[in-house]
Formats: sequence, C-alpha cells, structure tokens
Amino acid sequence: MKILKLSTVFLLLLLTTAGFSQSKLIKGLVVEPNGDPLTGVNVVQKNTTNGVITDFDGRYVLQNVAEGDTLVFSFIGFETIERIVGSSNQMDIVLAEVLSQLGEVQVVAFSKQKKESVIGSITTIRPAELKQPASNLTGALAGRMAGIVSYQRSGEPGRDNSEFFIRGVTSFGYANSPLILLDGFEISSEDLARIEPDNIASFSIMKDATATALYGARGANGVILVNTKEGKEGKAKITARVETSIASPTKLNSFLNGVDYMDQYNKALRTRVPEAQLFYSKEKIEHTRNSLNPFIYPIVDWYDELFKNQTYNSRANLNVTGGGGIAQYYVSASFNNETGLLKVDNQNNFNNNIDIKRYNLRANVNINLTKTTKLSTKLYSLFTQYKGPSENASDVFRSVMNANPVTFPKYFPRSPHVLIGSSSTEFVNHTMFGNKSRGGGQFYPNPYADMVKGYRDEFSSTILSQFQIDQDLGGITEGLSARGMASIRNYSSYGSSRSFEPFYYDACITSQLLPNRLMKKLGLYN
Repeated sequence: MKILKLSTVFLLLLLTTAGFSQSKLIKGLVVEPNGDPLTGVNVVQKNTTNGVITDFDGRYVLQNVAEGDTLVFSFIGFETIERIVGSSNQMDIVLAEVLSQLGEVQVVAFSKQKKESVIGSITTIRPAELKQPASNLTGALAGRMAGIVSYQRSGEPGRDNSEFFIRGVTSFGYANSPLILLDGFEISSEDLARIEPDNIASFSIMKDATATALYGARGANGVILVNTKEGKEGKAKITARVETSIASPTKLNSFLNGVDYMDQYNKALRTRVPEAQLFYSKEKIEHTRNSLNPFIYPIVDWYDELFKNQTYNSRANLNVTGGGGIAQYYVSASFNNETGLLKVDNQNNFNNNIDIKRYNLRANVNINLTKTTKLSTKLYSLFTQYKGPSENASDVFRSVMNANPVTFPKYFPRSPHVLIGSSSTEFVNHTMFGNKSRGGGQFYPNPYADMVKGYRDEFSSTILSQFQIDQDLGGITEGLSARGMASIRNYSSYGSSRSFEPFYYDACITSQLLPNRLMKKLGLYN
C-alpha cells in the first residue's frame, strides 16, 4: 500500500514538471544582415497555430512554447529560417534576402501583396532592364512586356517621348493614356520620361479590370506604378555610373540623284499626258550630268548637306544611401547631355544644332519620429536647358523630304564674278540663299535656309515635393495603421527665339558663263 502511494506522488510530480515546461516564453529581435529591423515577420510554432508577427522595431514575444519545439521565421522576399527552442528565452534572428523571391512582392494600391495572391494581370520589370543608352525612359518600354504598345512619332531630341497604351483603347475619344503613379502620386508621361532608371526601386504595370477596381475610372486604361529607392540603415554607400553613347538613325530613305530625278519626273509626266512638254529639257539633264556649272545646273543632296550620320550623348549619375536608426536617406544627382544630328554651318556665328542639358536631383529621407510614427519626404527637381534651331528639326527633315534636288543650290557664293544685275556680290553682308519663285510671292522650300535662319534658347524647371506620414495604431487593434500624403508640383519655363528672314536669289544663264577651271581657281566650285 505504501508503494502505491509513493508511485502516485512521483507521477504527479512528473505531470507538474511537464505542465511548467509548456508555458515557456520566447522573445527576440529579427533584423536584416545590415542590422535594420524587420517589421511584420511571421514567427510561428511549427505544426501549430501559435504565432505572432514582429512589431515596428522587429521585436516579438511568443508564449506557450516548450524546449525542443521548432519556431519558423518567414517574411516575403527573405529566406525562411527554422530554429529549435533551447534553454534560453532569447532568440534573435537575421533574415537574408532571397533575390529569386523579390519579384513575388507586388505593390497594389496602398499595400503590398504576394504576387501569387494577386488575381489581376500585373507585369513587373526589373529596374536593370530600364537602363538603356537613352535619356528617355518611355523609349525603354517597347518590347519589354506583352500587352504594351509603345511607339515614337519623332526621334528629335526633346520631342522623342513614346506614346503607349495598355491592351488597346478602352474608352471613347481615344483617351488611351494610362494612370501613372510615382510613389503613390499621379504624374504625367512627360515626368515619367525623365525619371532616371538608377533611382527606380520597382516598376509595375496593371493591365486589366483590377486596375479599375483599385483606382476607379482613371485606371481604365491601365496603371503604371513606379517606386523610387529609399535609404537603408548603415554606412554611407556611394554608387556612380558614367556612360557615353552614339546615336544614329536606324533607317534612312534612299534618294534619287539629280539626273535620275529629272528622267523619272519626265517619264511620269509623259505617262499621264503623252503629248505633254517635258518639264526638264534634255539640255538641262545633260549639263547637270556633266556638272557644267553647280549654280546653274545644281545637284543637291539635301539630307547629306544638313544632317550628320551620328552624334554623341553622355550621361552621369551619382547616388549616396545610408542612415542610422532614426533617419535614412537616399540622395541622387544626374546629368544628361543630348545632341542632335544637324550640321553646324560656319557662315553663322551661332550653333543651330540641338543641344539639351538636363540636371536631375533627388532626395528621399525617412525619419522615425517615434516607435510608431514615420515621416517620409521625397524631393525631386529637374532643370532642362535647350538650344536648337528656330524651326523644329522635324520640320527641317520634312522640308528635306519635299525639296527638289535640281532646282537651285543651297546658297550662292559672294564674289566679284557673281553679279546681281551689274553689281558685284563681293560685299553683300548676308547669305544669298538659292530659290525660285512659284508665283504669287511663293517660293520653294529651301531646307538649308530653314535650318540656319535662327535659333532658340529655352529653360524649364520641374520641382516635385512629396510628403507622407505613417502612424501605427496597433495599440488600438492589431494591424491598424493610418497614412497621410501630400504632394506639390511646380513647373516653370521661359524661352527666346532669334531669327532672320532669308534673302532668296535665283540664277540665270548669261553669255559670260564661267568655265569650270576658272570657277575652281576662284574657289566657287570644287
């Protein structure tokens, strides 16, 4: 009987010890490799529903854990770690990023979700793919993803923004522009074109009805979500990138030479009206073929006279990121120099080629005002200086396409042997542009005169200020938070244009026509 009593007491002691072992409390800190605390990490006792998430400072407290149990630490975009509980009540964890999973994190409206949990069609582009040898970000979208149609109407520097729409046109009036959000604020396609790829942290496009559900009618044509980089706690990290690129036309039209042009013109005229008088006489065709006189019988390759085959552009970017436990910063400065293909004429005292200089400054600062309050400020400035011809380069190119190669030279030389009536042109103080009258005071287009008759100076500045404050209201109820956002955009520009009215001249044949050998000696003919 005594033996039975002792066994019962021993069994009760064992049960009491086991009961105490189940009430163990584990606490700790979860951080990134650089020491930044991770908020929202799932800490779960394996094969149970017992779990918590880390707070704003990356700390957690988990109750009802026994020695020998396994804790699982997981977070989107980071590796999952399992740790066995030992005798200590403290368990600190370092989670490293998993690059293969970073694409699974998707920004949706005002939150982040796992990509597999998003039912809408969303395409994400890696920022590295946007680093193209071009100063226009919209040009890098073409061919990068399905459902995006992107095209350029002009290759002229400063006017080369791509127009694009997502999955076709979805509204009347051809209003196909998608909603573009930069760090949660709406911007224009012009602002998007000038964002530096080095400053982009994520770039996503929402392409279906989910965009309308989240953003309303403005999202009917799709939504482009762009988030810029932010600072991280740690030592200052400096990154620089400098590059030079060569820009040239991808394809050029082929032009007939002057003699073939006249032959084909006459054939086309006789095809329509067989008895029509030839527009270009055989004498003019033969004299042009034999290069009798380049001013009376000119052959002008207008494209070759006005445009270069290639030009050089340069870009530079410098950014610094770092910070401490209270404030983190990301500061960036960029410079772009873009030039055109127009040739610079030595008869003018100004440069009529396109020359664009852009200065881009960005400062993103995050400040932890308290343990539950975070303030974010993002300041962006773009300054653009433009110099170019008084006529748009696109208009000059269009004039080249319509110009006649055999009607007149681009200009006549000023020489004692070139006369206006009976007066020498040696002391004429302006360029004598070639042309012919079309009647009624109208003249043919002279692309050379259009290019060199003036220039424009322009300067513009865009300043975008964004402010955001996040308040964690977990003290009221778990997971509750509040956010306030404000944005200010300021744009200003001014410019000046200086030009002159070209003086046009026509040549006529006289009995005193100079032979080629004498013209070469006088420097009038090469």
